[in-house]
Amino acid sequence: MADVGDQYPSSDSPTTPFRKVVLPAEETVRIPRPSPQRPYLPPPPPPKRGPLSRVGDIPIKVVYLLAAIVATVVAVLLIFVIFSGDVPKQPPQPKVVPVTPALSATPTPKATTGAIVLPATPAKQALPRLPGKASATIGTITDRTTGIRYPRLGKPWKARSYPPFSVAQRVGKVAVPHTVIASAMLPGDEPLAKPKKVADYREIAVRGVRWTLLTQYPKGATLAWTGSRNLPLGKGWTLGYKVTYPVGSGRRTSQALLSVIEVGKTKPAMLLASIPESGKAHWRDLNTIAKAVRPL
Repeated sequence: MADVGDQYPSSDSPTTPFRKVVLPAEETVRIPRPSPQRPYLPPPPPPKRGPLSRVGDIPIKVVYLLAAIVATVVAVLLIFVIFSGDVPKQPPQPKVVPVTPALSATPTPKATTGAIVLPATPAKQALPRLPGKASATIGTITDRTTGIRYPRLGKPWKARSYPPFSVAQRVGKVAVPHTVIASAMLPGDEPLAKPKKVADYREIAVRGVRWTLLTQYPKGATLAWTGSRNLPLGKGWTLGYKVTYPVGSGRRTSQALLSVIEVGKTKPAMLLASIPESGKAHWRDLNTIAKAVRPL
């Protein structure tokens, strides 16, 4: 009978030598040695592009649009060049000479060519109290162009354009003779000697009255003096007069006054007030104006 120990499989003894394992030859890996680090240099900037180099960037629609505009302009210029000879030449225009308007609104009577002979002027005569009802005074007209002031009258008087007068108040329609109260510098280009005394302004006022007969009334008008006095305020003179003028086969009258006022300029200022017979209900307004006209 076999021994109990023989029933187990045999195994190597701990003293059995290990099997030699032969590894393949070691492989040598060569790693390249890094070269010395160079300094970083930025890439060079792109070359500058000229205007011509950018033409290719323009959209094709824009190119077509510009070409159409240029073609249109060229066509218009060609039309003008081709047909310019067909336009008739305008005849030379006569030279226009500016004319200074007279101190009145249209219609204006023509001035007479001959000298107007006036009656002798009274040295001093009180202005008469004229008939009619005085209009209400609603303020003061300050004419800074001439340098004077005088009453502003209420209805029916209205301040209206009346060139070349600086300021004007009128009643009714524009007709000759006018119903007007207006201020301006004394008309005329002749030089004036500075008055040495107040009475010398009387002759200057006569000059203004003569001008009114030439410009503000129909041809053939005559006058009679109704008053002659110095200004109540400031230096100057006021002349009152009644004008008789032809209308058709008859004659009509107007009441008027003219004041010249010293305002420190080369010529005095002038205030004219004239109301025809058709407006005699307002004749008393002439007294209102004569009392209050004065320099600024």
